[in-house]
Amino acid sequence: MMAWLQAAGFAFGAGLITWLVLPVLIEWLRQRAMLDLPNERSSHVIPTPRGGGIAVIAAILVTGLPWITVQQADLPGLMLAAAAALALLSWFDDRLRGLPVSLRLGGQALAVILVLGLLPAEARVLPAPLQAWLPLWLERLLCFLAWLWFTNLFNFMDGIDGISGVEMAGIGLGLAACYALAGYGIAPAGLALIIAAAGLAFLRSNWSPAKVFMGDVGSVPVGFLLGGLLLQAALSGLWAAALILPLYYWCDATITLLKRLLRREKVWHAHRQHFYQQGSRKLGGHAPVAAKIAALNALLILLALLAQLGPRPWAEFAALALGLLLTLLLCRHFSE
Repeated sequence: MMAWLQAAGFAFGAGLITWLVLPVLIEWLRQRAMLDLPNERSSHVIPTPRGGGIAVIAAILVTGLPWITVQQADLPGLMLAAAAALALLSWFDDRLRGLPVSLRLGGQALAVILVLGLLPAEARVLPAPLQAWLPLWLERLLCFLAWLWFTNLFNFMDGIDGISGVEMAGIGLGLAACYALAGYGIAPAGLALIIAAAGLAFLRSNWSPAKVFMGDVGSVPVGFLLGGLLLQAALSGLWAAALILPLYYWCDATITLLKRLLRREKVWHAHRQHFYQQGSRKLGGHAPVAAKIAALNALLILLALLAQLGPRPWAEFAALALGLLLTLLLCRHFSE
């Protein structure tokens, strides 16, 4: 219980730092003309400061590193160090309005490889009876691709007011709740709470109409950290929660990418075809979309918890199937 109280204290600190730093940061960004200017692919109509993720990632690092030190957890500590490096790289991307894709993707790939390289051979996602069907090298390759994709899709999905803070809160709180129910994993659970608190505090200035956008400096390292925590949950036996909690982001980004590939579009170009972007046009604003995604995330958290309470693996597969159905229904609701 004491460890959970400590985790809550560190999470409160992360939220407080984000809350206090953001107004000062917004003014600093305005003075330096770090603005996201509207264009034909934008979902906003007025110039808005970009780079609010500086406050978010700073708060996560300032509170996360001491928390991980107290818990003596090497893997989350390396994840935080890699996230700091990605934040620096992404800040230059924000400032220069686009670093080469090879440099950005290469930095992200290196960060993922460094963390995966520390995993012991016995750390497997698949349960023991199924490990013979999937060699370790192939499982690690699939984990690498999934983590790299999640890092990028989190960045792609940061396109309307409130959506990133909502997703940070949903995944972070969901992971912490699942670890608490399982009775282990206080180190990653505490880091998940820290990320959730920073995301909730960020909503103060990012809820529609947004006063600031997160920018790559925030969305890339946060996506990397959440992807790593989801992978760690899967390695800890919470594979159903790791798949259920981020379902909306997985489905929206992946389905949109596949549809664009089928139409032979240049998928690396900015666009307005995500379901959440269609929803903002269809529903007449960003807030209704973010609120519906938040409601879905609450249901996904409940399903992730129910997956742990029922007979396994049937309860896990049933919860995953129901979560996927609810997510696809929301995507269809947003679709124009």
